[in-house]
Amino acid sequence: MKNHDLTKGNVTSSLLMFAAPMILGNLLQQCYNIADTWVVGKFVGADALAAVGSSYALMTFLNSLLIGLCMGSGAVFSYYIGKGDRKKVQACAQTAFVMIGVLAIALTIFSQGLMHPILMLLRTPAELYEMTREYLALVFWGIFFIFLYNYFAFLLRALGNSVAPLYFLGAASILNIALDLFFVCSLGRVLSGAAEATVIAQAFSGLGLGIYLWKKEPYFRFSVSGFLRGEKPVGEICRYSLMTGMQQSVMNFGILMVQSLVNSFGPAVMAAFAATVKIDTFAYMPAQEFGNAYSIFISQNFGAGKQERVKQGTRKALTVSAAFCGVISILVFVLARFLMLIFVKAQDTEIIEIGMQYLRVEGAFYIGIGILFLLYGYFRGVNRPGISLVLTVISLGTRVVLAYTLAVIPQIGFLGIWWAIPIGWTLADVTGFVLMGRKSE
Repeated sequence: MKNHDLTKGNVTSSLLMFAAPMILGNLLQQCYNIADTWVVGKFVGADALAAVGSSYALMTFLNSLLIGLCMGSGAVFSYYIGKGDRKKVQACAQTAFVMIGVLAIALTIFSQGLMHPILMLLRTPAELYEMTREYLALVFWGIFFIFLYNYFAFLLRALGNSVAPLYFLGAASILNIALDLFFVCSLGRVLSGAAEATVIAQAFSGLGLGIYLWKKEPYFRFSVSGFLRGEKPVGEICRYSLMTGMQQSVMNFGILMVQSLVNSFGPAVMAAFAATVKIDTFAYMPAQEFGNAYSIFISQNFGAGKQERVKQGTRKALTVSAAFCGVISILVFVLARFLMLIFVKAQDTEIIEIGMQYLRVEGAFYIGIGILFLLYGYFRGVNRPGISLVLTVISLGTRVVLAYTLAVIPQIGFLGIWWAIPIGWTLADVTGFVLMGRKSE
């Protein structure tokens, strides 16, 4: 598969052609993330749906740290590829693999050992405790495979290959959905079957992509002796990876805190939130992945010293993202009931109404999150990853504070949680544009 040089050619077509496989791949990833929710919600019931939804927020938080570390490392890889220094890319890649891999193992041990206090912290209702614990006890074993897939995917994308990760993710998505239906519907192994299907699919994508990279890019084959003898740019990898990892973790820790607040309103709101978060993620995910592709574009061109191309790419990316998010907002607002019925049985009218409220409040403002994803990508790409963390703190901090403040007002209740989201996006966007105009120190 051909590697794309993002420092040459038409800016718009380069961005779109490179982003398209990444967007499609993440859509497929959301399909297999959604598979558990859909199968459990349609074939089991509201309580099981609430348990899976609550587990999803926790898993997203844990996985976000690994994904953020891989994403930050990918920015380093892209920068040195733009400079044409493949030896430096190799040194950074080996260092990142060891550092993030060790953390992935530690996270697996941590999550298994502290499951009970975590569930208590999330205020998991007593009637859902055992189901949530059963699901998580199995899903946590997929953490290391999530690291493998994202590490190899970001390395390949930095090299200009956004197609190979798409193929492996597509195959894993199909596998996960098929196993979900088989384990849950045919064998009657409800939550344990859904969890096992997810882990098997994750293992397939992570290991499969690693084997592909080993065969197609021999220059980047990892060896213990080579790592011990070679350069180990730990400081550089830490600077990028930890900032981006912290950004992703802060973002999802805020979501986890919101999940805890949602749980306090009982199973109906939990079930509605479980469904809408999946719809939400699926709706604006293309904008998120476009932001990641834009970040790689910026990194390569910044490394190559092509400042005018960086400016052009930023203008084009803002136009494309704003147009896409505007269309998606309209569709989600109009199709809110239909989208809820994908995950919820028609007789669960209370859950459907709560979910429609969420989608029509938060979904009307997708342009805010679309711009924020581009701002994250820009600051990663120009060696200012700390600014992305600042924007995340502003966005999620506002969301959490407002949600907890408004939700306790009887006349507002959980509706305040929904409104807090776009307000946080807007404040972060304004801050990002102000900081974009300032030169890095």
